[in-house]
Amino acid sequence: MSLRKAVFAAALLAAGVIAPQALAENAGFMALKANRPDGPPIEVGLWYPTKAAPAPMSLGSWSQTVAPGAPIAGDHLPLVVMSHGNGGFFGSHIDTAQALAEAGFIVAAPTHPGDNFRDQSRSTALSERPAVLSQVIDWVLTASPLKAAVDPARIGAFGFSAGGFTVLVAAGGAPDLSTVAGHCKASPEAFDCALLSRYPIPPEAKAAAWTHDPRIKAVVSAAPALGYAFTKEGLSRLTVPLQLWNGAEDAILPGEAYAVAVHRNLGRPHDYRLVAKAGHFDFLPPCEGAPPAHLAHLCASQPGFDRTAFHRDFNSAVTRFFTDQLVAPTKSPATR
Repeated sequence: MSLRKAVFAAALLAAGVIAPQALAENAGFMALKANRPDGPPIEVGLWYPTKAAPAPMSLGSWSQTVAPGAPIAGDHLPLVVMSHGNGGFFGSHIDTAQALAEAGFIVAAPTHPGDNFRDQSRSTALSERPAVLSQVIDWVLTASPLKAAVDPARIGAFGFSAGGFTVLVAAGGAPDLSTVAGHCKASPEAFDCALLSRYPIPPEAKAAAWTHDPRIKAVVSAAPALGYAFTKEGLSRLTVPLQLWNGAEDAILPGEAYAVAVHRNLGRPHDYRLVAKAGHFDFLPPCEGAPPAHLAHLCASQPGFDRTAFHRDFNSAVTRFFTDQLVAPTKSPATR
């Protein structure tokens, strides 16, 4: 067991997150293509528990310690699907995916077609994002190499930024896009408004129905985009347990129009986490090595904010939440 994993596992055990026998698991990893009926295959990263020995592996500016292609350990395992933010890819949350796999979860993270670091031509076709998550669940359960090991009754969803919006919709939320024009008139400098000015929402995406997937039983949403579009009525059918994260120094999706709007409009108990000094991109893994100049902002944190220490706590809290809700369900935590 690596030192990093030993420290993280000890923290999980101390918090009562996982049973001692789960500490022996490492993280396996595969990057595959998932076929879908209405478009080209989707690139998907898979993480899962394994007994095989892991080794360091880099993905862009980030790294993980995994056993590529190793056999899976266990059966009837819970599944978490992950949705990255605008311009990201399947590996945008590799440390959280690795932590969940080491705790006994299967994790499936797609690279969203048309909204990734290679291609942003469909980045405002918002209805396509939750549909992709549902297609990935279908693929994992019916066609992936791990299909026999998944418990279809225990599925959660994790998302950040545009992905945070995506998982709220996938779990039942219905955003009102008519609120976007007013928001952008008042805040034209906002990141989402600048993006929409470059890539207006395609007409067919405006007309498309939102995809809600009742198989999703628990959600973690970090710094969700377009939070203001979720009214109380629009959130009334989002009834699954929710852990909601907000960075106190988020300059990309700032103030009360995003995570705070969801927090206030949800109207029921949920686990709300406000992280002092955290910026928007602090929910991405700590960078290892200097990134390309055009990506330096993804690695920058406020002076005095320790992203590495935060991610130990963040990954522990996310794992604890999904363990409580999908492995040993308890009452939803009270609103913070």
